[in-house]
Amino acid sequence: MPGSIQSIERAAAILRLLAAAPAPLRLTEISSSVQLSRGTAHGILRTLADVGFVDQDRVSGRYLLGPGLADLGQSPVDPNELRARAMNWADPLAARSGEAVRVAVPEGSDALVVHYVFRPDHSAQRADVGALLPGHATALGKVLLAFHPAAAHALTDSTLTRYTGRTIVTRGQLATELTQIRRQGWAVGQGEYQMDAAGLAAPLIGTGGLVVGAIGIHGAVDRLCDPAGVPRPRLLALVQECARAVNRELTTPRTQA
Repeated sequence: MPGSIQSIERAAAILRLLAAAPAPLRLTEISSSVQLSRGTAHGILRTLADVGFVDQDRVSGRYLLGPGLADLGQSPVDPNELRARAMNWADPLAARSGEAVRVAVPEGSDALVVHYVFRPDHSAQRADVGALLPGHATALGKVLLAFHPAAAHALTDSTLTRYTGRTIVTRGQLATELTQIRRQGWAVGQGEYQMDAAGLAAPLIGTGGLVVGAIGIHGAVDRLCDPAGVPRPRLLALVQECARAVNRELTTPRTQA
């Protein structure tokens, strides 16, 4: 049976130390208290700061607990932050694919649209920022459900609303599809929410490997999929390439002014 992971034990010890301290602590105080070298303690503190669990006072350089610990039960990323980090790649994705682009975050078992880029053909369109898309019936929603098991487990056969003849309406069928999505790293929705519409989506991954959102394109079924229902390779590759670019942005700490 595998043993405990020492680096996690050390991080937990530092967090407990900071929680019990009446005032912020210097690096030397932390390293000596938990019996670590300054370099090791500094590396752990920097990692904890990157995920929001520790803050460093800019004037004194001392360390204290960060707001991330109090926010553990909330969304792992602010929707506005996700939108800001994704928009530089969402616009080119719309231009290259010729389809509308959505960025979404989890909202219970649904997908909340936080950014929308219009299809670049000047046709009549409506941005659906703020819309809730059903998790079990859209590509964006299925990506989010695949990587958030608690939300998927909350769904029952009675809560899986049928929108078209293609909609998944049993937990067993949904579980099979979510397993496949986790394995392949992308999702397709074909006529499951609207008969004539399809979507392709990929996960957006933040620090530590946690899926914090999804990005994808949506449009007419015959444009996104072939007659057999298989995603068109070029469009799927564009979505995956865009997601990888956003993921790099999400896992690169921004330099503070």
